[in-house]
Formats: sequence, C-alpha cells, structure tokens
Amino acid sequence: MMKPTLLVLAAGMGSRYGGLKQIDPMGPSGETILDYSVYDAIRAGFGKVVFIIRPDFENDFRERIAAKFEGRINVGFAFQTIDQLPTGFLVPLGRDKPWGTTHAILCARTAVDTPFAVINADDFYGRDSYANLGKFLSLAQGSSTDYAMVGFTLRNTLSEHGTVARGVCQTDAAGMLTDIQELTKISKLASGAKNLADDGLVTPLNGSEPVSMNMWGFTPAIFPQLADDFRNFLTARGSEMKSEAYIPMSVGNLIRAHAATCRVLRTDSTWFGVTYREDKPIVQASILEQVASGDYPANLWS
Repeated sequence: MMKPTLLVLAAGMGSRYGGLKQIDPMGPSGETILDYSVYDAIRAGFGKVVFIIRPDFENDFRERIAAKFEGRINVGFAFQTIDQLPTGFLVPLGRDKPWGTTHAILCARTAVDTPFAVINADDFYGRDSYANLGKFLSLAQGSSTDYAMVGFTLRNTLSEHGTVARGVCQTDAAGMLTDIQELTKISKLASGAKNLADDGLVTPLNGSEPVSMNMWGFTPAIFPQLADDFRNFLTARGSEMKSEAYIPMSVGNLIRAHAATCRVLRTDSTWFGVTYREDKPIVQASILEQVASGDYPANLWS
C-alpha cells in the first residue's frame, strides 16, 4: 500500500509575505504554520510532500523551508507559471495574475502518483484533520473518483477581528457533498454568525455548519477531470484579466455532472489563520495551548 502525498499550495507565499524572509514564526521554537502541517502529515502516515511554488523563489524556499524536512519525509516540487496552459490557449496580453488553485494542482500532475491531500501553505488545520484525511487516502484506489473534503465547524474558523469568506457546505444524509455556497462576509456573533451580502441580504448561521477550508483528498484520477474543467473555464473566462479557477468550483462542477463524489470528513479541529494582523497573537496562543496539552512538542524538529 502506497503512502499518500501532501500537496501544498505555496505559490503565493512569496508575494503574500513580501518574500520568504517575512514569514512569521508562530510556534515556541520559531515554527511556522507550514511546519505544523508537515509534522501532522508525517504522523498521519503521509510519505511525501510536494510544494507548488513559483520558480523565482525556489532556492529561497529550499534553503529556508524545505531543508528542515529532508530525511523526515520525501520532498518534491512543482512550479506554477501562468503560461502553463492547454494547447490552443494563450495568456492574454497584460495578464500577470495566476490562474487559481485548480491550475496550481494541474501544474503538479507529474509530481504526484498516489492519492493525495491538498492544503494551503499558511493554514493550520490540526492533528485530527490530517488523521481523518490520511485514513481516507490510505484506503483510496488510484483510479477512484470518490474524493473527500475536510469539513470544519464554522464557529471554529471565525475571526474576532472582522469578516471572513467561507465555503458553507451542503451534504446529504450519507455525508456526501452536494453544494458549496461561497459566503464572503461572515461575522461572528455571540450566538452563531451571519453573512451580509453586497446587496444587503443577511444569511443567519448557527455556527455548526460544515465549511471548506481548502483541505481536500483526491486520487490521480482528478487530473484529467481538472484538465477538462480548466479548458472549459478558459473558454468561458480566459480572456479576463483577473479570472481564477478555484478547486471548490471545479469539484462542484464534477459533482453536478455526476463525474465524481466527495465525502465531507467532519473534524473538531480548530482552523487557524492570520486573516487580520490582530489574529497573530491569538494563533500563537492557541499553538502554545496545544503544546502545553501535549499535542505537539515544544520544538517540532529537535
């Protein structure tokens, strides 16, 4: 049985942080959020991690981030550039914006040959999430189109300091994903939450809804499916300067076409991310609490 692969969407890290040197330490020994992700993946049974990055910060990424994982897990790289397009398509003149997460995953298709997880590089997903997804992927067949998504409880993903965007999931009685509704201005309330749409429509939420935080489980069968979906996207919106193909949109298209299924794996893990500057000390304190409770060592790589 082949161990699953962890595919890390890291192509935007350099631009988001103004260069890799600006990535903030979050753990007590200087660990970044990405350190905790790889650590959790290793103990959940993953055998390889592949980083999707921009070619222009490959050397910096290898030296500052990936080097610490060598000898602990197999490390690979894939490179996302906007000119990696299907035959017959060209980058519109003047466009410099990446094509989104669907395109990023496609850029890694030659680096992945096992069932694999997809995560964001700067999101803290928690031990339980990797354990659940790792178990699912370890049993998956390479040709299967039965996929999975880790469903976080909405209240465990909200910020105290402003609104957030979340993909609120709808599931059937068997726990299979039927729809994702993108709500872009969710605010936390004393009881539950609410979303305020641009047109003023308020959607009340009780806080227990499962939401997508871009933690997915796929097999290599997804690659030709995403390739077809991305071609359709380019045909419809490829001339736009800022259009992007996002993986939740692509998975939704596959489900509606009855080309795939997606199981929602519920987790009680608390998602952490620095959406606002004020979130950083909260994330650091939360990690310290988990270190104190024994979930993580004080120094991950000692």
